[in-house]
Amino acid sequence: MSLRRQLLLVSLLTLVLPWAGCEFIRETESALREGQQQMLSGTALAIADSLAQFPDEFPLAASPNQAGELYGHPLASVPVIDGYFDDWPISNDSLRTMRGVDGQIKFAVGIRGQHVFLYVEVRDNELVYAGPGANVISADIYSDRVMLVAGNETQVTSRFDFVAEAPGSLIAINRMAGQRFAEPRILAHWQDTVSGYQLEARVPRHLLNSHLGLIVANTKSVHDPGIRSSSYGGRLPGRLATTSPLLQSVVSGYAQPGLRLIVTDRAGWRLAQAGDAGLSPRDGHSNDSSSRWMRMAYSMLLEPGKEALLAEPHPSGREQQNYIAQALNATQATSWFRSRSDGRAVVAVAQPIWSGTVQTGVVILQQGTDAILSLTNQALTRLITLTLIATLAAAAALLGYSSWLSLRIRRLSNAAESALDADIVHADLPSALANDEIGDLSRSFASVLRQLGEYNEYLRSLAAKLSHEMRTPLTIVTSSLENLEHEPLTDEAANYTSRAKDGATRLRKILNAMSEASKVEELMENVELERFNLHDALTSTVAAYGDAYPDRRFSFDSASADINIDAAPELIIQMLDKLADNAVEFSAPGDLISITLSSEAQETLITVSNPGPPLPEKMRTQLFDSLVSVRDRNRDKHLGLGLYIARLIAEGHGGSISAANTEHGVVFRIALPAVSAST
Repeated sequence: MSLRRQLLLVSLLTLVLPWAGCEFIRETESALREGQQQMLSGTALAIADSLAQFPDEFPLAASPNQAGELYGHPLASVPVIDGYFDDWPISNDSLRTMRGVDGQIKFAVGIRGQHVFLYVEVRDNELVYAGPGANVISADIYSDRVMLVAGNETQVTSRFDFVAEAPGSLIAINRMAGQRFAEPRILAHWQDTVSGYQLEARVPRHLLNSHLGLIVANTKSVHDPGIRSSSYGGRLPGRLATTSPLLQSVVSGYAQPGLRLIVTDRAGWRLAQAGDAGLSPRDGHSNDSSSRWMRMAYSMLLEPGKEALLAEPHPSGREQQNYIAQALNATQATSWFRSRSDGRAVVAVAQPIWSGTVQTGVVILQQGTDAILSLTNQALTRLITLTLIATLAAAAALLGYSSWLSLRIRRLSNAAESALDADIVHADLPSALANDEIGDLSRSFASVLRQLGEYNEYLRSLAAKLSHEMRTPLTIVTSSLENLEHEPLTDEAANYTSRAKDGATRLRKILNAMSEASKVEELMENVELERFNLHDALTSTVAAYGDAYPDRRFSFDSASADINIDAAPELIIQMLDKLADNAVEFSAPGDLISITLSSEAQETLITVSNPGPPLPEKMRTQLFDSLVSVRDRNRDKHLGLGLYIARLIAEGHGGSISAANTEHGVVFRIALPAVSAST
């Protein structure tokens, strides 16, 4: 991984700062919310104590079947009695469901002033009307009908039947104590629908009682009583729960902005409600782009809570939240909710209401946390903004620094790679004057390169110095040995003298080769190339090898008689001489040494093959170095400087030289640049 990427990853550590800030904001919001919850608990306790002085407003008796109780929703406006629900000032969720045998039944009860309003929606694929002219009051004629049953805790006091002869307005039938008569004080309207029918009615409250039930009859004919579905399961209808005007007046006095108060009876039915918890949608903010990303931030960073919609008063009129259920069981309970749309939270407290030792109801307080949200919003906005700026600035600074640092290291690397060339070592490197680690590294590299240059120059001149310095003492040794041969010597002394003379001769050859290698290096620097026919030059050269080495056989094979190259003829022949001498050295008398010449698209190839021992694999890369010895089981062979000179000449002409083992010996391959056709 590059240094730039490493530093870029390091810059991501700055994200630890916003994480710590978010944790702090979350803890702060939790602490403020808990403090608000404690304050709200004290307020709820005080309100519950004040409401305890109105025990008569809290119904204590419950019907045998709690599921049969009906709730009369307070209506803010008077619905038109036309058989439709769309003008009722309550939501569709307020409709309760009563499942019958043949269809689904929905209904709602509302109270406005001195009237009770009834809405019933029935799904029935086969409507049965009483029929035109039928005496629905006196005769036992059955049809689809709705019955409203009123009573008290001990008996049924009245029943009103809504029987239609056709869609439209109808007159309710009062069935009281076995009597039947029309009740004109009740307004009702029957409206057919695609799936059944709808009934809407307005009933004066004084015609009813404390308990109210609903029965829907579904029949097949006018002589069939049909199947009845009831809103209550027992013999008597359930209690009619509704709001208390006195409690509503008292609770309204406690209402404050952002505070909702709800009072329920012992069964959880809503008796009074005032105020608003501040969860209504804010105009003009739902589609704001800033609001969207703030909502995302809230959902990711702030502590999640229950959906705030669950804190709204239940549409059925009966509060059923878990914390309210705890309060109905005589235990104060708290809860909180958060809106997923804008992050606003609501703190809720449910406090039991006691009249002496008897629990009569529950007071519920719900308060929005707009102040906390505003504080959190501002802090979160500033945190995100500052963090974004700090992160971008840190990333940009680290990226720029890493780029500058990478550039310095890259320049130093390039300078170190190009410091060595064929002639001189360049020890001047960039950043050498810098007072940092890169400067120290540059100065260390420069020191090593200077020492390497001095050593390289020493090695370059070593051959010439040795050749010059050793030639005079070697001449003295040689002449002394020659003079010693003319003196009377024992056989053993003569043998030692002969060995010393052979060593001196070998040493002279090495010195001559070293001198020759130095001259070749100098010649290659200033060589002048000329174009000549390589076929003709090799033909005469190979013929001369037969005379020079009569105990060896030489063959020459050329692919063409017209192969020209641009080179120094004397150096090419000198290179071939070294290879031929090496082939003779490693072959046996009578062996055949083969020389071939061929031409390819970009290269001119010369090969020299000779039988003999194979090259050791470990010597393949060192074969063309100077003063190399090849050892086998029976003898040591010193390559000296011959192959080294051959490599200097081949590479000096832009070519290459290589060696490989064959089945019976070794082959040397020389590749020289071919003459371009355009020239």
